[in-house]
Amino acid sequence: MFCPECGSTNKKMVGNICKDCFLKDFQIINIPLEKLIISVCAHCNSHYINGKWKDIGINQEQLIYQTLKDNVDINELVKNVELDLDIVKMRGSIAECHIIADAEVLGESINQEYYTEVRLNQTVCPNCSKYNSGYYEVVIQLRADNRDLIDEEIVLADTIIYETLKRLFKKSRMAYIAQRSELKEGVDYYIGSQKAARKLVINLRKQFGGIIKESPRLIGQDKSTGKGLYRTWISIRLPEYHVDDFIEYQNNILQVKSIDDNKILATNLDTGNITKILWKDSDTIKFHKNMKDVLITTITSKSPSEIQILDPETFQPVDLPLTNNMNDLSIGSEVKVIKINKRLYILS
Repeated sequence: MFCPECGSTNKKMVGNICKDCFLKDFQIINIPLEKLIISVCAHCNSHYINGKWKDIGINQEQLIYQTLKDNVDINELVKNVELDLDIVKMRGSIAECHIIADAEVLGESINQEYYTEVRLNQTVCPNCSKYNSGYYEVVIQLRADNRDLIDEEIVLADTIIYETLKRLFKKSRMAYIAQRSELKEGVDYYIGSQKAARKLVINLRKQFGGIIKESPRLIGQDKSTGKGLYRTWISIRLPEYHVDDFIEYQNNILQVKSIDDNKILATNLDTGNITKILWKDSDTIKFHKNMKDVLITTITSKSPSEIQILDPETFQPVDLPLTNNMNDLSIGSEVKVIKINKRLYILS
């Protein structure tokens, strides 16, 4: 067949032209003629790709190489291609790049060179913009029922929040505290994202227990996603009592032994048995006294069924039923007691 470009009649044809003429103008790869532009966040180094901001944990040089790879279109006729990418020069935010392509095309080995530019467009991603502006989605309100928070509770809550956010921030720039306000009624923590706030609430409740209440409110729309923006107030109300305090539940006097996110465990002062109280049932608990109200008295007599002590306030003898946890007590020994509802209880 006749090649219209070189006039040959004895060469292998590719389409309407000979193989030599075809390979002369053949391009192993196609790259955009214009500059490749990457939008890069100046704060967190995440970049905008396919309509989303992503932080894949690479530096700017690696990002340039990755952009070149992502934008190289290899011709379907190419086999065994090898690409050598190189950044020749940086001119401010523009990288001059050189690509060497080695490949096999129609049984022939071909080597070609290409030049292009990658521009880094420094900007600020939505998350960093929110972070820098003090944006927040949740207010966590730490409170206590019928009392002020004690210093130890505030210090522990601060530690839990800051340590948890430090871990979460490695994966999400929205895991931050925008503001902390210490008020007469408690402490408010303004948290960047709903997801981070919920993790904080879980960790706080594991430590303190308490009752959780939420109050969400629509405040606008996220321009980048089109989704509604909600701000949520999450109240964590700690119980009036602490571990070792004395409470009343279902007409029984108990001493609190532990508090967690699911339940309160307390010892029945009459029987010595452990009572489990779920938080959903905790609204009927009545706080009575704490350890500073514990008194010391003396055992004056003991029988198989009763033990007698002196009332530490009136010094009158008081007979109490003998329970299993009193077997080791002896006459003349000092014991700790608590008086609740005009009744004395011996503490083991």
